Amino acid sequence: MNSLSEMPSMADPRQALKPNQHSSEDTIARRERMRKQRDSLPIASVRGRLVEEVKAHDVLIIVGETGSGKTTQLPQFLFDAGFCHDGRVIGITQPRRVAAVTVAKRVAEECNVQLGQRVGYSIRFDDSTSSSTRIKFMTDGLLLREALLDPYLSRYSVIIVDEAHERTVHTDVLLGLLKSVLNARSKSVGGCVNADSKKGNFGIVRKNESGTQSVGFLKQCQGMKFPPLKLVIMSASLDARIFSKYFGGARAVHIEGRQHPVDTLYTLHPQRDYLEATLVTIFQIHLEETPGDILVFLTGQEEIESVERAVKEQVYSLPESSQMIVTVPIFSSLPSEQQMQAFKPAPAGYRKVILATNIAETSVTIPGIKYVVDPGFVKARSYDPLKGMESLVIIPTSKAQALQRSGRAGREGPGKCFRLYPEREFEKLEDSTKPEIKRCNLSNIILQLKALGVDDIIGFDFLEKPSRAAIIKSLEQLFLLGALTDDCKLSDPIGRQMAQLPLDPIYSKALILASQFNCLEEMLITVAMLSVESIFYTPREKSEEAKTAMKCFTSPDGDHLTLINVYRAADELLEKRNRELIGKNETNFQRKTDKILRKWCKENFINSRSLRHAHDVHSQIRGHIEQMGLHVSSCGEDKLQFGRCLAASFFLNAALKQPEGAYRALASGQIVQIHPSSVLFKSKAECIIFNELVQTNQKYIRNVTRIDYLWLTELAPHYYAMQS
Repeated sequence: MNSLSEMPSMADPRQALKPNQHSSEDTIARRERMRKQRDSLPIASVRGRLVEEVKAHDVLIIVGETGSGKTTQLPQFLFDAGFCHDGRVIGITQPRRVAAVTVAKRVAEECNVQLGQRVGYSIRFDDSTSSSTRIKFMTDGLLLREALLDPYLSRYSVIIVDEAHERTVHTDVLLGLLKSVLNARSKSVGGCVNADSKKGNFGIVRKNESGTQSVGFLKQCQGMKFPPLKLVIMSASLDARIFSKYFGGARAVHIEGRQHPVDTLYTLHPQRDYLEATLVTIFQIHLEETPGDILVFLTGQEEIESVERAVKEQVYSLPESSQMIVTVPIFSSLPSEQQMQAFKPAPAGYRKVILATNIAETSVTIPGIKYVVDPGFVKARSYDPLKGMESLVIIPTSKAQALQRSGRAGREGPGKCFRLYPEREFEKLEDSTKPEIKRCNLSNIILQLKALGVDDIIGFDFLEKPSRAAIIKSLEQLFLLGALTDDCKLSDPIGRQMAQLPLDPIYSKALILASQFNCLEEMLITVAMLSVESIFYTPREKSEEAKTAMKCFTSPDGDHLTLINVYRAADELLEKRNRELIGKNETNFQRKTDKILRKWCKENFINSRSLRHAHDVHSQIRGHIEQMGLHVSSCGEDKLQFGRCLAASFFLNAALKQPEGAYRALASGQIVQIHPSSVLFKSKAECIIFNELVQTNQKYIRNVTRIDYLWLTELAPHYYAMQS
């Protein structure tokens, strides 16, 4: 199921237009086209029934095919039906930031309102809402953070959990929280929650001495009476039964039909080389099928660049009349200027081939797609709590993913999906992707649960429980970081401060420590730069030029200071240009500074979108830490002080050089290599700290800085005394 595939196609889905950007005639014509598109959606015919189902049931599961219109239309139906009276809000959660933003823009346009007024979005480090917002799109993680301030989510009358089948860790935990909120709000009488009620208790539970279950939190009387909350879960059909069972046999309804049919074709036999099969299929479609663009799903940048190169080489072997084909890559670390190429129409007479990762499954809708090529693989992250290591491995897709991919071909008319494997192999696929909660580091989510007052993490009512080992390992890590007390309660002030920051716990602790080391300004930049997609962009065909450009920023001490150098160089450039523009009384000030920054980033092989995002993150986190009363100061030229702070902060991620040249991660004993992208790749540093340990073809550590080994026992004796 695909939130963005619910939207009628736009020339560029990320550039929703404000109502006043067209002439009145264009606007009227556009509104009429939009109205007809909305009326043609399958969901339009069941509008009344859906509203009645939501009114009749506290929990409703809606299943509908890609293109049925669920995400964009249901919030509007409920708004029109009066669910926002008395200032209440309809909240819609999305697993991905880009989906929350894009759908909000589309719905604001359909409602003919300015984004941020009646319709808005709120994601980490970006809030476009106001006191008048009644339809609010957000990430599931952001709603979890809202619950820290308002445990009963009292502003909301309806919460719609969209794309629930994606099973992100935040979605799973959010559903557990909502189960408690539903129960508490339905049982609140005069503001007091009936904590003794056992029947129908959805809450976060733990057993008391008598063996019965009691509500784990949301049990204080607040002197308020809460109206019941409505919960709508929108999911792919393969998973509906899981959610229904979890919510005690909740009602599920199906929206029949999609906008356009998609023919699915399979190979007769398994393909030994799916990249070669992909290449053959692209040219087969180009030579034999009617006009229409092709969307090809690949597992990552390396595969995309390889196939792109092969298409460009082989197209010249075709007859001249058949050479009208253009390839466009799209993956998350690609600079946004280049990502935008995927949304532009192909030149007249050309066929466009979009080579994409699974970012194109649900996060973005690309117009013009008629054919989908699906080799059946995806690159997935998996976390081993015992080794503290993430693996990045290529695995078969699930049936749910395969259905998502095929649905991209039916957006604007009948389409075709070419699956590069036999139909019998499709039947063997897992129904859905393995839930993220079973394959990720749980430290961040456990810290949030602790902040919510959930003390019994193992007893939390998860949709599917993570392993006991993963929970215990994360609790140990939080204890070592000082976030938990000896009896596993949230520590004060450190634990509470860490929970306030929307960051990985280890980054939160680094900022708190940096205040004591008088280098909070440097650590703020570091954390902001580490919180975004890769800052450096190295296209294969210009790798030497990119390396030369990077040398301008390189610090011999490592990657963290290198990132700081990039951030400050960009700041200095903008300050200088701003002074010049102000002196000349230039108009369109912001547009010109943006253009200057994009040009500078392109020349220096820096991802401008990531750099802008890092600036936004920096600004938001600075606001948080100033509210917490932490002093923002710089260590100036004292790089030693910053290095000591890194050692004190990331002591769990230290590695020691081995005689043969590799490194041993001290916490796990893993033998690892410095990633080739690091400025210390060829260095002989004896001891280093790192921020990421990931296994691809080798075990690599990334974001690396040299430290003195003796600092570890001095600055983290509670850990390294135990290790010795």
